[in-house]
Amino acid sequence: MIVIRPEQVGDVDQIRALNELAFETAAEAAIVDALRASCPDVLSMVAADDGVVVGHIFFSPTVIKTPRRRIEGMGLAPMAVLPDRQNQGIGSRLVKRGLDMLRERGCPFVVVLGHPRYYPRFGFVPASRHGLSCQWEGVPDEAFMIVIDNTRAMKGVTGVARYRDEFDAAM
Repeated sequence: MIVIRPEQVGDVDQIRALNELAFETAAEAAIVDALRASCPDVLSMVAADDGVVVGHIFFSPTVIKTPRRRIEGMGLAPMAVLPDRQNQGIGSRLVKRGLDMLRERGCPFVVVLGHPRYYPRFGFVPASRHGLSCQWEGVPDEAFMIVIDNTRAMKGVTGVARYRDEFDAAM
């Protein structure tokens, strides 16, 4: 039976291996390790099946700066499921639970740079619809998405959403 729960200290090695397998590179695993070490405000969750980590999702602070204010939300990245466990709903369960937890914490928005046919099922829409863009050039408009959970806090907010510096190494 799969259990969705917060990351525990004993999960770190399995999470690293999972991200390396799912992405076929160590870049995402290195980002998670760097953010875990440098940023206390992350949300890291796993899908565990009989003690084995089969899925992982990670959220870290993201900022939109406007001339008058700074709005802090979260960025979803990475999200991974073991290749032989994909297409079983594990990723969907991780995304839903993570978004629910952030909503409960009062997070005004979550951005994701991801597959435009996958993330809309969770309420994500192209960020450009809200006058927002990604910090990295060349990102397709339909791939940079946002879900807004506090329309009052986000009213009139436009500009560039910035992930933490740890992501720049992978881009």
